[in-house]
Amino acid sequence: MHRAPTGPAAGMGERTMIKVQDLVKWYGPTLAVDRVSFDVPEGQIVGFLGPNGAGKSTTLRILTGYLPATSGQAAVAGYDVLRDSLQVRSRVGYLPENNPLYPEMRVEEYLHYRGQLQGMDRAERVARIGEVCDRCGLAEIRRRTIGRLSRGNRQRVGLAQALLHDPPLLILDEPTAGLDPTQIGHFRELIGELRGKHTIILSSHILPEIEKTADRVIIIAGGRIVADGAVDELRAGASAGGGLRIEVRSAAPAVSDAFGSVAGVEGVQASMDDGWCVAVVTAKQDCDVREPLAEVIAAKGWPVREMRYERASLEEFFVQITARQAEGAAG
Repeated sequence: MHRAPTGPAAGMGERTMIKVQDLVKWYGPTLAVDRVSFDVPEGQIVGFLGPNGAGKSTTLRILTGYLPATSGQAAVAGYDVLRDSLQVRSRVGYLPENNPLYPEMRVEEYLHYRGQLQGMDRAERVARIGEVCDRCGLAEIRRRTIGRLSRGNRQRVGLAQALLHDPPLLILDEPTAGLDPTQIGHFRELIGELRGKHTIILSSHILPEIEKTADRVIIIAGGRIVADGAVDELRAGASAGGGLRIEVRSAAPAVSDAFGSVAGVEGVQASMDDGWCVAVVTAKQDCDVREPLAEVIAAKGWPVREMRYERASLEEFFVQITARQAEGAAG
């Protein structure tokens, strides 16, 4: 890996927490990460998404110092992740996807052990263990053996150890794995409490949680970044996503022809559902076609069951962008 200059001011903006430039990782003949570049400012919550094998976990492991890159540069708080590995690790709280724990240890004992690895003295460990146990919902089970905990509670232990030394950067790889819907809601509240106090990279396959939590989303596919932007920006890019949904009592071909002739309409997708035509109408940019469509419906005398805007989801955009990447790779 090419080594960047070291020290907290080397090549970093004043408020930049992560800087990645042309990062490459080969596993033998397999290219896992292909010239990935991105910056993350302090305090931002970033959703890091990608299908299995896309390179997202490899990228996160490089950032935490657990895995060397083949080439490129990566720095955390101005410190090179390879050359200044100890400095980087002291500033990162990492919850890996597989959440390795010591099942024979008690929760409290394990957190003391993790605190010692971070160089925390006993008084500091005692204070912080109390804080993170309260925050992560472990106060009542802190003296129980980890091996006897549910999967969800073991995930909480992993999150507690990531928070223990109060790092400026949290890297959480599938942190809600094994949590029930209530626990996921509590986790979302916790991330909200940490907003602004920590920079957070959140990798998850639960896209609705990313939509509700992240300020920005980076999507990686085939080892490359294929999308990067605010959640609303990416959602707006879902070409097959949002539109005006109209349900009328008529045949689909007639509805498609009538709606398609309206000025400002870009496309109509019509299908039948138990005698009702369900049409999704997409309009040209800055065109509001609701009134002319309503006039067409009134002129035709079609009964109307529904007319509403459908908002494109991040999941729809994710499916579209990764599918296009796969088609491009196959081509």
